[in-house]
Amino acid sequence: MENKTTRIASIDILRGLVMLIMLVDHAREHFFSHQHVIDPMNIQETNPSLFFTRLSAHLCAPIFVFLTGLSAWLYSNPKGKPSRSATSFLLKRGLFLLLLEVTLVNFSWSASYNTLYLQVIWAIGISMISLAFFSKLPRVWIGVIGLLIVFGHNLLTPITFTNTEFGYNLWTILHDRGYLFIEGFIKTRVSYPVLPWIGVILLGYFTGPIYNYNRVQKNRKKLLLYIGLSLLALLILLRGFNIYGETLPWKQQNSILQSTMSFLNYTKYPPSLDFLLLTLGIGFLLLSYFETISNKFAKILKVYGSAPMFFYLVHLYTLLIVHGILMFTLNNGEIIKLNHIYQLWLVSAVIAFLLYFPTKKFGDYKRQSTSKLIKYF
Repeated sequence: MENKTTRIASIDILRGLVMLIMLVDHAREHFFSHQHVIDPMNIQETNPSLFFTRLSAHLCAPIFVFLTGLSAWLYSNPKGKPSRSATSFLLKRGLFLLLLEVTLVNFSWSASYNTLYLQVIWAIGISMISLAFFSKLPRVWIGVIGLLIVFGHNLLTPITFTNTEFGYNLWTILHDRGYLFIEGFIKTRVSYPVLPWIGVILLGYFTGPIYNYNRVQKNRKKLLLYIGLSLLALLILLRGFNIYGETLPWKQQNSILQSTMSFLNYTKYPPSLDFLLLTLGIGFLLLSYFETISNKFAKILKVYGSAPMFFYLVHLYTLLIVHGILMFTLNNGEIIKLNHIYQLWLVSAVIAFLLYFPTKKFGDYKRQSTSKLIKYF
């Protein structure tokens, strides 16, 4: 979301960073599919380099959803203009994302529709639609509801339904991923249960006034830093003593490295409280850091973050096409299997470079365009 004349650089820079990390994780899905990573990751079987590569990708969804909520507040409170409702925009964009998920995004993974996977774009779309209605409440209530969801949804873990019980479909959408339809024209699987993500987008909206245009930048930088450190301190307390926030307790292992991996091994589907404390805590620290940064790398990140949906769609199809070409020209139709993580990061860097100029060109066009549809990208 954006105002045509005003963007906050730090938000675009952070969004650009997580988009590039996301690219690495999606490249892993194509080029490292032979080394399957389960959720939670099995630290006894997962190589540390692969573990931490996957762990870095955990930042992407929480930060992106949080920034979506924050951007919704900025849309509702444009600089130098009267406040406006974001309800219509959120509804339209949320429905648009759902359409993209079931069409272009699903096809991009395997060039087929054998199974319809409802993943992160679906979760963001549902979260935006939910925020469209919650945004009518007083902001303090939005914050309270967001906190209750994020901090309380782990209490719901013992609740389960079989696929023959009433409530199974609703619970699959909200909290426990699984198949909505296993027979018929297209099987449908919910990979991203949406309840915690709704909590995250609400907290993003609630946090919006931190970016009030009258706030002194130095004070905002400190506030973002304090919030980030507080979230990480709470994580260390809850996780350190296995008090609450994660269904998989951490245990001391045979080495410091493996003990660290155990401590950082969190459930993503749905995201546990500890998962969100880690990722959003780091997100606040990065926002604080990017608040006053101004260098060439930051400007590059800003390009990717200024046209996130364009980059998202294009990188998915680029990965699909590149992997397909390599399969049938170099590997007799068999999947490409990279042997080292550095090769994965190198492939990702090459693709990021190739997509930089198209993304920049589209971002420039988007800023000049008056088309409402173009603004969605």
